[in-house]
Amino acid sequence: MNLRVIKKDIHFVTNEFLSDCITFSDYSEGKKDEQVKDLINQGLALAGTAFTKVCNYPAEGTKAYFREVQKEFYEGFDALYQKLSELTK
Repeated sequence: MNLRVIKKDIHFVTNEFLSDCITFSDYSEGKKDEQVKDLINQGLALAGTAFTKVCNYPAEGTKAYFREVQKEFYEGFDALYQKLSELTK
């Protein structure tokens, strides 16, 4: 996977998560807005960290480095999606 595709994935996953959070917030009628805002902030921080890591990659061992960055990113968003799912209960 090349750098451009990784950056697009980060944008896509982040935008989908933000969209899901906003949709949930609209349907919950403001009952859990603070928790949703916290999740949004965590998602934006996670995306920012991933972009920083992707843009500042080492000269050697880039494949393993990018795999690790992607793994951390996807695991982080998976955890955030689980938290969002728990808010719906």
